[in-house]
Amino acid sequence: MQRAIQHCQATAAYSIFYGEGRDSYDTWGRTAHESIFNTNDGNFRCPNAQQGYTGFSTWTRGLAWAMAGFSEELEYLATLDANELEPFGGFEAVEGIYLKAARATCDFYIANTPTDGIPYWDTGAPRLHLMGDYLNRPADPFNAYEPVDSSAAAIASQGLLRLGKYLENKDLVAALRYWRAGITTLNTLFSEPYLSMNPNHQGLILHTIYHQPNGWDNVPNGSKIANGEACMWGDYHAREVALYVQRLLRNEPYYTFFGAVK
Repeated sequence: MQRAIQHCQATAAYSIFYGEGRDSYDTWGRTAHESIFNTNDGNFRCPNAQQGYTGFSTWTRGLAWAMAGFSEELEYLATLDANELEPFGGFEAVEGIYLKAARATCDFYIANTPTDGIPYWDTGAPRLHLMGDYLNRPADPFNAYEPVDSSAAAIASQGLLRLGKYLENKDLVAALRYWRAGITTLNTLFSEPYLSMNPNHQGLILHTIYHQPNGWDNVPNGSKIANGEACMWGDYHAREVALYVQRLLRNEPYYTFFGAVK
């Protein structure tokens, strides 16, 4: 548990930005794929990205994992004995770090994602500006400029829903905002053209991106961008968030990563 809390604290401190002036491109909720440290003295050096466009833009699947991760950690935190958290400043101190990170990343996702909840693969992708007012309309997986990443949406939807659930007795207005964003995303994911309807296709959720900078994604004949394929992250998280919502609707035991599913 100690190592887990330390890891979460470091991630929140260095991989998530809060618009507080620490770095360039410091915007509320933006994330960096990697945080680089000096191996000699441990000091933070810079953000970086492998699967994102740059360390100064936001790779949306990485953002989504932060959204889901911190929301789930808030749920786990609530199960711990207060004495276990004293070395870290107590429950309120740790909750404050996790909640700030979860809300910031979810806010950034909502602000930088098209109206149907499906993001493009990186919020700083170099040709997004050629698409005009792309945030104020549904995402287009068949456009000629930049691919969407539905796997990011599958992960993000769970973060939005879990954070909304966590806040329902703390901040109902915010809770409803996150919950509605999560449900909007799910409605899109589980409909065409994202839900695979071809019985011969081995994937579930289409239009995901594995590694755009390395060009490892399939570009169909006649298309200018990668589209049409599934990946294990999108399919896993789509199934998990479907189970999560199903258990809520049926009033069954709440589904968490630390609780057995019966």
